[in-house]
Amino acid sequence: MKTAPSPARAPIRSVRRSLLAAGLAAWAFTLAPAAGAESSATGPTGTTGPTGADSSFEDKTAVTLIEVPVNVADRNGQPVRGLKASDFEIFDNGKRQEIENMEVVDLATLAPTRAETQQVIETLPAVARRHFLLLFDLSFARPASLVKAREAARQFVLEHLHPTDLAAVATFSLEQGPQLLVTFTPDRAQLARAVETLGTPSLLRRGQVVDPLRFIIDAPDPGDLTDDGGLGSGTGIDVETAVAQHLSVIAFQRERARKAYERSRISNWSRAMEETAKALAAINGRKHVVYFSEGFDGSLLFGRDASRNSDAAAAEQRLREAGTLWLVDQDNTFGNSALQNDIADMLEEFRRADCLIQAVDIAGLRVETSVDGSGGNQVQGRLNDAQDALFYVADATGGNLFEDANDLGQQLENVLERNTVTYVLSFYPNELQFDGAYHRLKVKADLPRGTRLSHRSGYYAPRSFNDLHPMEKALLASQSIAAAAPRREIDVDLLAAPFRASPELAYVPVILEVEGRSLLSGHTGDVLNVEIYVYVTNARGEMRDFVTQIVSYDLRTLRSLMIGSGIKYYGHLDLVPDDYLLRVLVRNAETGKTAVASQNLTVPEYGEAQLEVLPPFFLEPPNRWFMVREESKGDNESVVYPFVVNGEPYIPSAKPEIRQGEGARFCLVAYNLGDGPLEIEAQVLDEQGPIELGGELSLLERTVTGIDGVDKLLASFDPLDLGAGEYTLEVAVRNVETGARQQSTIPIRIQ
Repeated sequence: MKTAPSPARAPIRSVRRSLLAAGLAAWAFTLAPAAGAESSATGPTGTTGPTGADSSFEDKTAVTLIEVPVNVADRNGQPVRGLKASDFEIFDNGKRQEIENMEVVDLATLAPTRAETQQVIETLPAVARRHFLLLFDLSFARPASLVKAREAARQFVLEHLHPTDLAAVATFSLEQGPQLLVTFTPDRAQLARAVETLGTPSLLRRGQVVDPLRFIIDAPDPGDLTDDGGLGSGTGIDVETAVAQHLSVIAFQRERARKAYERSRISNWSRAMEETAKALAAINGRKHVVYFSEGFDGSLLFGRDASRNSDAAAAEQRLREAGTLWLVDQDNTFGNSALQNDIADMLEEFRRADCLIQAVDIAGLRVETSVDGSGGNQVQGRLNDAQDALFYVADATGGNLFEDANDLGQQLENVLERNTVTYVLSFYPNELQFDGAYHRLKVKADLPRGTRLSHRSGYYAPRSFNDLHPMEKALLASQSIAAAAPRREIDVDLLAAPFRASPELAYVPVILEVEGRSLLSGHTGDVLNVEIYVYVTNARGEMRDFVTQIVSYDLRTLRSLMIGSGIKYYGHLDLVPDDYLLRVLVRNAETGKTAVASQNLTVPEYGEAQLEVLPPFFLEPPNRWFMVREESKGDNESVVYPFVVNGEPYIPSAKPEIRQGEGARFCLVAYNLGDGPLEIEAQVLDEQGPIELGGELSLLERTVTGIDGVDKLLASFDPLDLGAGEYTLEVAVRNVETGARQQSTIPIRIQ
């Protein structure tokens, strides 16, 4: 390894080339706010609302964009194509609204390869994506039936979802309520793991960090998770037995806790499901709740079907004829009115949340007879009553009842064919109050007879973030991370770079700089809780690693310091060579103000001796930020801290701020640079492209690292007379003898 030549000052070379605009392009389906309105971002109720630094939900009105997905199918269930915005009318609480824009999403024309899926998704409006919640009912289903239903659900996840679909997996029991195992995600492997295990503790890896947003139910070893999410061979675990035992324990506990009358159990079920529907309202777009259950006793709701139990019906008729009406339970004939009201309220919430219940009768997966072979009619009667209940809850929301779960994927595909084409209609309601009130929507169209039009039945006006249910808050965060659409309610800068940890694995530091003034905007409490979420997906949408943390500060003593500074967070990811998308969300836990940022990241094959240069790491003066380092992940604890130059540790700036006429030092880390003299060059780019003579660059030193194949170059950049503003600095290194050349970039701010 040769020592760097004497420092020499040279003007920056400027080579004209096209500027990558992927990170600058706006969402193709997002409308700009009306004149005078603030910029918009997805709000907590599936609408879009103001996101300026001083915006508040209380006692305000705002210009808010409402998006309404509409599906139109002919009498044969085939989607109707070719409609225009002029073919539709929208009414909000009975008042006709002007349609500002219409976008058409046709899934039949979107058939990306797995590598192209992310690029296709980035062009889709979130409201037009299909969402599936696979909900396993642990209270009204036997463990044996649930075990068998898993295969149908797993097959649906792996073979029948469209590449742009999002799905989630949850369980429900009266004792614990809804339990989200995996949130709405494109990651088929994690979905399959959730379906396969149903949260069975013995099948999940122990000692791992729990993902609070539920993107990952079982963190994979880097590079080891198979596409189908299977446990693989050699685990030594009988999956069927483990899941069956897990569900049997739940069933045993349920029976012990069963002290209330059956009607109260159903009433409790309906109220808990109603809360689930309210939480799902936070997710933009239509949701299909695939509900795996054996159903409850429908006779308690509708009354007894005399044709199924003629003896009991005849006995009650004799009591009526004898005048002993006090011995006749009228609920057996007419059903229970209080229970009917509870179920009606639940179904209304599902309709308001734009949720269709697709009920799957898993009782058909078992054969049940009495021990002596008798009682078959009674068993069949109970099954019919339960099936009636499942049909009722599905039909009332616009969904379907599936009696053959073994062919679930194909049946659902046939039903969802009418949803292949979605018309996304957008409008601005006048003087929308941020009071959480429900607004009923009606969409009309001049269509041929027999054509079926379906749309979301309404929307909730925004509410204060503090008024949201914890599940709503979690779903809002997971939706923002899944979409990766930028939000800037809080100013956040991001830096990530892959350092070689071994020939097969990279250590990827993630540095976030959270500006304090925007973080505290609208914050009134004395304690600041900041939620930090970092996830990384590969080109197939699979979650490969994550790090999350909540940090707290006492603002009674730190408010003024926080406003003048901010938080600098250091975390890391462990990744194998591949192309990734890094997704980051930072949120004020009191106000709900949120920042979402993303960055494309490539982890190279370091073992192939190809020259690799990491982004310029600008050295920053200490004591500028409130520093936070990630909590231990329990792995890679032996990795040497990577940000060291000449024996001195530092934490680089995520977005360097450089003063005009003052030089700023930075470190370039290069792999496989080789010996020989070096050339270092750079150019400055703005939104229009490269800027001629945008500053000066000096190579100060080629340091000795003592690590084979690793070089660290200490350099300086002086912006000279470069005007104040936002730029991108591109630095290239070339080995003069070998001709090997590589470049890297970092955003900079000139003051």
